[in-house]
Amino acid sequence: MGAMKRASTLRLLSDLSDFSHASRLREMLAEEPLARVRASPDGRHLLLLRPPGSPVPLLLVSRKGAGLGLGLEPSWPAGQGPVLDAFFLKCPGWAGSPRPLLALVWASGRAEIWSTGVHPGWQLLQQAELCVSSKARVMAAAAVGNRLVWCEERPASTEAVAGSVQAAFSHCVCTRALEPHGESGAILGAPKILLHHCPHFQLLSSHTDFFMVPTATTWHSVAHILLIWYPSTGRITVSVPAHNLTESRNLSPKGRDSWDFRALLQGVPGLLCGGEPLDIHTCVPAQGSLLVLSPKGDVSLIRRDGGARAVGILKCGLLSQGVPVSLGVFSNTLACILGSGLELLDLSTGRLLERKVLSTDRVYLLELSAPEIDEEEEENKGGLRLLSASGLFSMSWEVGREVESPIAEDLVFEEACSYYQRRSLRGARLTIDELRKGSTFQAPLALAAVLQGHRPPNRLLTDLQAELRDYHGLERLKTRLVAGEGQEEGWTDLVEREVERLLRSDLMGDKLPQLNAIFSVFPAAAWGSTRRALQLQLDKAGQLKSQAPSDLWKKVLADTGTDGALPPFELLCQCLCRLEPCWLPPFVELAQQQGGPGWGLGAGGPGPPLYRRALTVLGNWAGAETEALELELLLGSGRPKAVLQAIGQLVQARQWDRVLDAGLALSPSSHLLQMEIFTILLAEFAQHRQLDAHLARLRCLCPSDLTLTDLLLLLQKHLPDEEGPPAPFPKVGAEPPLTVGLLRDLLEHDRPKEQTPNPYEDILWDSGACPPHPSSRQYPSQSKRSQS
Repeated sequence: MGAMKRASTLRLLSDLSDFSHASRLREMLAEEPLARVRASPDGRHLLLLRPPGSPVPLLLVSRKGAGLGLGLEPSWPAGQGPVLDAFFLKCPGWAGSPRPLLALVWASGRAEIWSTGVHPGWQLLQQAELCVSSKARVMAAAAVGNRLVWCEERPASTEAVAGSVQAAFSHCVCTRALEPHGESGAILGAPKILLHHCPHFQLLSSHTDFFMVPTATTWHSVAHILLIWYPSTGRITVSVPAHNLTESRNLSPKGRDSWDFRALLQGVPGLLCGGEPLDIHTCVPAQGSLLVLSPKGDVSLIRRDGGARAVGILKCGLLSQGVPVSLGVFSNTLACILGSGLELLDLSTGRLLERKVLSTDRVYLLELSAPEIDEEEEENKGGLRLLSASGLFSMSWEVGREVESPIAEDLVFEEACSYYQRRSLRGARLTIDELRKGSTFQAPLALAAVLQGHRPPNRLLTDLQAELRDYHGLERLKTRLVAGEGQEEGWTDLVEREVERLLRSDLMGDKLPQLNAIFSVFPAAAWGSTRRALQLQLDKAGQLKSQAPSDLWKKVLADTGTDGALPPFELLCQCLCRLEPCWLPPFVELAQQQGGPGWGLGAGGPGPPLYRRALTVLGNWAGAETEALELELLLGSGRPKAVLQAIGQLVQARQWDRVLDAGLALSPSSHLLQMEIFTILLAEFAQHRQLDAHLARLRCLCPSDLTLTDLLLLLQKHLPDEEGPPAPFPKVGAEPPLTVGLLRDLLEHDRPKEQTPNPYEDILWDSGACPPHPSSRQYPSQSKRSQS
C-alpha cells in the first residue's frame, strides 16, 4: 500500500510591523540575498549582517515590539573595517533576565560586547582584542551559549613561503567564555587555545557543539577531515564523512588545555588516507547536526557524533547559476530553498514530498530556538520559520494527517517509474502497477527482490563484528606506532595485517595504490605477509608449491593496474627483485601453473603472458643478476619461442653445460622443442670442437626417432665449407676438423632400423680388427750415424 501524500501549510506570524526599524528591516531583506540572519535566544530579536561592500547599514538588530525602540545600527570604529560576524550570547548569571547580549567580531581581532540595560537603547559593555599578535587576523567565528570560538591566522615565520605547509598550518582555534561582571555587566573571560598549528577551518555552531569544516584553502592532505568539539565534555571528534569513519579524543588530557593539530592527527593515522577533499557548496547547522550540500546537488547529514549519511539530491542546475540556497530541518523533513523554489524532502528516504514556488527569491530559514517568535497555537509548534520582506511565516504539516512510512520496495518502484517515464517516447503514463506486474523492466524487480531479503541491522552488526574488531585493533596499533611504542615489531605486524586485509578485498579504487605504497616502504614485511597468504613452501623435490585458494591467485594475477600503480603480480615481482632475486623464476613458474583461462586479462582484453610481465619488471631493475634471471624466466616460460631465445643466448655465451641441462630438462615435455635444441647443438658440433667433451650428453639429447641418415644429412648441412684440398693435418691455429672417430661416438646410440641400407654403415661400423702396427725398422743412414 502506498503512502499518503502529505500537505504543508504556510501561516503568517508577523508582517514585521511589530519589529523596530521595520522599514529598514524590509528593505535589507528585499535587497540583500547574501545577508546573514540570526534570531536571539529569547526569540525577540532579529540580526541582519550584510557582506562587506554593501550599502550602510551593514548591521541591523531589530526587536519585536516597536514601542521599545531597541534597534541597533552601530557605527564602525575608524580603521577597523566591516564586521566579520555577529552573534547573540547568553550570560550564565543572567538566566532569568530577558536582556540579550550581542558580540561583534572584526577580522582584525577586535571584539565588542553590547547589551540592553536599564537605560533605553544598547550599551557597549566591553571592547577586547581576541588575537594576541597585532598581525594576526580572524578568519572565522561562531558562538553557542556563552562561548565565543574563532579561527585566527597567525603570522608565519619569515622563512615560510606562501602556499607552503608552514603557511597552511599557521592557524589556531581559540575560545573565550562570557562571564558576569558586577550586577548588570558581562565580559569575555581569558582566552584559551583549543588547537595549535591547524589549517583554515570554517566554524559552525549547532545547539551545544562546534563543527570545524575545511574550506577551499585548507591543505589538501587534510581537507577530507572534519572536527567536532563538544565544550560540555571537553572532547573532540575527528571525522571523515566520505568513509563514515570517526575517532573521539579527550581535548584536555593530563591537565593540558590545548592540542597540537598535528599531534591530534598522529593519534588517528588511519583517518589520514581519506581520499578526496570535501566538496562543499553550502553547509549549515540544523538541530544539532550539519547539513552539507555539494556542487552536484547531493545533500548529506553529518550527525554530532561524526557519522554521515546521504539525505537527498537537489537540482544542480540552479547551484551552478549562483542562486542563493537555504537549508533547514523540521519534523524529520529537509527544507531546501533554491531561489524562489521550496522543496521538502523526507529526511529518512530522501523522497520529494512537496515542491512550492514562493513569491520572492529572498527567503531565509531560521533555526528553531525562539519561543517568543513562536505563536501560542499548538499547531505551529515545531514548524519551520521563513523570513522575507513580506513577513515572518511558519510552515508545518497539516494536523491529524497520519502518514504511513513507505517501504523500501515502494520507493524503488516510484523512482524507477519516474526514471523510465522521462526516457519513454510514448504518450501514455507509466504506472507503478505496470512495473510490478510487467516483465519489460527487470532492474526494479531485481532490486526490490534484493531489498525484500535484506538483513536487519542487528544481524548485519553481528556479521561485521569480526571485521570491526580487526579494524579497531588495527587503529590501536597505528596509534601506538605513531606514538613511538614498539616500532620494530609494531611496523611489521601492522604491515602484515594490512596486506592480508587488502589481499582479501577487491583491489579497486584506492586500495591498489595503498598496496603499492606499503610494498614501496616496507618490502620485507609485505613480502612475508604475501608469502603466508599464498602459503608458499618448498616440497621434498625443492619445487615451490602453494596451497592458497584459486580466488586469491586470481586477484594476484589479474592485470588491474591503474595510473601509477602496479598490478599485484608486477608488485610481487618487483619486491622479489629487491629482496630475493633467486625466488623470482620459481615464483613465476608457480604463477603460470596456478593461472586459469582468462586470468591476467586487463581492461582492454587479453594481456601478455606472465613471463613477459615479469620481464617488464626485470627490465626496470638494474641488478647484477638481471641477465641470469632473464634467462631463467625464458627457460621456465614453457613457450617454445621464449625457450629457443634463451638457448640462443646461452649458445652465444658458449655455456654448453647450461644449454644441455635445459635441453635435457625440457625434452620430456616437448618432442619438437627437443629436436630444435638438438639441431642447434648439432650445428655447433659440426663447426668447432668445443662440444667434444659433452658428446655423451649430446648423444642423450638426440631424439630417439632420428635415423642415421637424417642425422648425417643434418650434420652435412652445417659442416663448414672447405677452402682448398684436404690436408692430413690442420693448419697452425685453425679449428681441428670433425673426425670419423668423433662422429662414431656420436652415432653410438640405439637407432631405429632403416628399411634401406646405409651406405656409410661399413665405414662407421667395421667389425674387423685394425691392421697390425708396423714393427720398428732401422734404416742404413741411421745405423751409420749411430756407429760414428
